[in-house]
Amino acid sequence: MKIGELIERLGGKLAKGNAAATITGVNGFERVTTSELLFAEDAKAASEALVSPAAAVVLKSGLIESYAVDSGIAVIESGQPRLWFARAAKLLAPEPNCERIHETAVIGERAVLGGWVTVGAYAVIGKDALIGEWTRIDAGAVIGEGVRILDHCHIYPRVAIYPNTFIGNRVVVHAGCVLGADGFGYVRDPESGAYTQFPQQGGLVIEDDVEIGANCTIDRGALGATRIRRGTKFDNMVHVAHNCDIGEDVVIAAQTGISGSSTVGNGAVIAGQVGIGDHAHVGPGVILGGQAGVFSGKTVSNEGLKPGTVHWGTPARPLQQVLREQATLSRMARSRKRESKGTREQKSDT
Repeated sequence: MKIGELIERLGGKLAKGNAAATITGVNGFERVTTSELLFAEDAKAASEALVSPAAAVVLKSGLIESYAVDSGIAVIESGQPRLWFARAAKLLAPEPNCERIHETAVIGERAVLGGWVTVGAYAVIGKDALIGEWTRIDAGAVIGEGVRILDHCHIYPRVAIYPNTFIGNRVVVHAGCVLGADGFGYVRDPESGAYTQFPQQGGLVIEDDVEIGANCTIDRGALGATRIRRGTKFDNMVHVAHNCDIGEDVVIAAQTGISGSSTVGNGAVIAGQVGIGDHAHVGPGVILGGQAGVFSGKTVSNEGLKPGTVHWGTPARPLQQVLREQATLSRMARSRKRESKGTREQKSDT
């Protein structure tokens, strides 16, 4: 793709170089070739990038003014060069090799496959399922009866998608995920102690541009639907229980567990090993630090706090508050230790 085309689609400004030059891909400084793109966010990185063999470099706006660039490298200015670089990488990535159904794949009755679909070895597409255009179903994946997967999705090997699941456009589901399984909901008989499963007959809705890391599990709703909203990204090994509603552009790191009927607001950031109880609410834009805990039925919000405030600890609360509490406990422990030492010395004197 020509530099001018990239700028037309992604914005930015060509500060130096030829808009007709062709870019074939992106790379890091150590491996970049004469047809590839680099990015630099600070002065040190810019000084290295501008003497590299790269065809072009995207810099923070105004950064080039500090350098006299004599090489033929093209310079693109952007307010967010890392983001510009990432978006360019998606545009420059080659289209996957599609329109191939492996001879060992099993396609159920009345299943509908759009154009340019790939179905890998031993994959199973259930009856009445719908697979959209340019979607890729890799080896050993199982797509349940009536599942709908729209366009430009990638379902990696050994993913299991249960019936009554809807997946939007441009969704990526990595290997080993289980989507739409029954939720963990049981009713106990107080006399016998036996458990009976509460009906788990709802659905799972995954909206456009969601990416789900390897070995994640997302349960369907009990009577309604579990919903993962547009643009949300899951790391590996995240669990979302039944009836949850995860907002738009949420980021969730590995080993986080979210219990049933909880909600997470748009733009929230949840770090690794966070635990969220049932019927809890994490507000829009909230940042939960690693191993934070939210008790059942509780709400964590940014109301009255500065943007970017990190919540930490169990129960989760603003990090500065946690640090003050820890400092107070430390002072109390030292004071108690001194008092105890003084008491022992008085006893020894007597």
